[in-house]
Amino acid sequence: MLTLEQLPTRSEIGPELKWKLEDIYPDAADWEKDFAKVKKLSAKLLKYKGRLASSSTILLEALNLFCELFSTVETVYAYARMRRDEDNADSSRQAASERASGLISRVSSECSFLDPEILDIPRSTLLNMLKEEPGLRVYKHYLEDLIRQKKHILDKQLEEVLALAGEVVSGPRNVYSIFNNADIKFSSVIDENGKEVELTKGRYSLMMENRDRRVRQDAFRSLYSSYKALRNTLAANYNASIKADWFGARVRKYRCCLEAALDRNKISPRVYNTLIETTNRNLHLLQRYLAVRKHMLKVDELHPYDLYVPIVDLPERKIPYTEAKKIVLAGLKPLGEKYLADMDRGMESGWIDVMESQGKTGGAYSWGAYRTHPFVLLNHQDNINSVFTLAHEMGHSMHTYYTSKTQHFINSEYPIFLAEVASTVNETLLMQYMIGNTEDRKEKAWLLNHYLEEFRGTMFRQVMFAEFEKITHVEIEKGGALTADFLCASYMELNKKYFGSGLVLDSELEMEWARIPHFYRDFYVYQYATGFASAASISHQILNEAAPAVERYLEFLSSGRKDYPLVLLKKAGVDLSSPEPVQDAFYQFENILNQMEALL
Repeated sequence: MLTLEQLPTRSEIGPELKWKLEDIYPDAADWEKDFAKVKKLSAKLLKYKGRLASSSTILLEALNLFCELFSTVETVYAYARMRRDEDNADSSRQAASERASGLISRVSSECSFLDPEILDIPRSTLLNMLKEEPGLRVYKHYLEDLIRQKKHILDKQLEEVLALAGEVVSGPRNVYSIFNNADIKFSSVIDENGKEVELTKGRYSLMMENRDRRVRQDAFRSLYSSYKALRNTLAANYNASIKADWFGARVRKYRCCLEAALDRNKISPRVYNTLIETTNRNLHLLQRYLAVRKHMLKVDELHPYDLYVPIVDLPERKIPYTEAKKIVLAGLKPLGEKYLADMDRGMESGWIDVMESQGKTGGAYSWGAYRTHPFVLLNHQDNINSVFTLAHEMGHSMHTYYTSKTQHFINSEYPIFLAEVASTVNETLLMQYMIGNTEDRKEKAWLLNHYLEEFRGTMFRQVMFAEFEKITHVEIEKGGALTADFLCASYMELNKKYFGSGLVLDSELEMEWARIPHFYRDFYVYQYATGFASAASISHQILNEAAPAVERYLEFLSSGRKDYPLVLLKKAGVDLSSPEPVQDAFYQFENILNQMEALL
């Protein structure tokens, strides 16, 4: 990676390597026009407050105006944020981004009356409105989903009380965020060169990949000793967070916290439980992989601080961006001519900002707005990792592209539950292609291990987290308390079950639950695993069935949120109510593991 002094300025990078934000707004004046338009549209929509039940025509007018308003404000916001991401040192870009952020917050607040007011309309009246006004048909799923959730909506007075209680209920999450991002400090660590280094969470991740085992061990002990020093405080805060989840579930008449959390996307707890049960039946595969890792590291015992150090070096092969594009297109050939042509056109038409430059936001993402084509931010490094990043982000972009092209705005934002499917399908197909087309033994070993590590982190680890969440919520639901002793013991029991005898469970590991911020977002992490399993299943179908599977998949990419996630996945050939897709993913893991073991 280049140092700051070596990084080019944005003006030194050729236009063919930059995204074209002028496709959104040719200049700042056009952005300002839409900024002003948003304020006018918001004021216009507010005039419908208290009138939505008066007629189907009025309801349609309000919903159409809502969509025009929010498709405009998200465009204003996306443009400002992406311009800032080009150069974070530019104060004028920072100011515009802040203005756009303030605008979207203001508009969201002003228009928050819409859903509650629609919910006040009697169910029979709303259904009659849908029948008598053809223009409302495009809002059918949106309105029917509101009707579905109505039994969990309280009367106005109680809803107002709940809204007022919102800041209190979110207190534990806010406390944890401040503690974990600002207040916690770690003791310094002596690095491999004998230099004393202050440990931070960012440096911890790097140190876990350090070749010097002593450095990894010291960093591991330093990190967890800081959490352990506050174990009772952290347990009390987490206990309060889960109690808040249980409070919300009971008030809204759900039988348990899991049901309340999953009902947002109409997902049965059976999906969650099937994921855990199927993973539990395949833990022997994780334990086999640990044996491979132990063998490659040449250690007598495997410890938690040995789980992230690379066991295969990154291939030295230099892959410029032009070659990376060719590799990705070749790897995604099974997706068919239409997908490849659309993707190639996007990559050549200003969708992507490719190179690292001074002041540019790091990492990678896919973004945009309903009214625009997608945009991809990269920081390409001419290595094999960057090839996978390109495939991943273009997976998101193609999902967004097809959905925006096909769906009305109200159905255009696919839910988090589906968000990682398309990106992971691309990575999986690319992986299979590269494994089958390399003659370099070291590169093949890296590719195989890259997949195994992705799988371990997304399936085994996230499902273990999901199982921990279930344990903690059930404990509160039955009247128990989440003491530090209970949390640490429960977490260590899960680690023992998942890792078996293949990993020495150092006592520090009992505090890992305390450093996972996702535990403050009830039943969130399981979606990483279901998304990964769904992508594995779809990829397998595409490689084995070809055209029929591709047709189903393209329909899925074009569906947005026009129906519930499980319905859309089932149409794509993935039935998450059964264990089959998850089990198929484990079969794929076993196949890659077999190949890895054969290379040893």
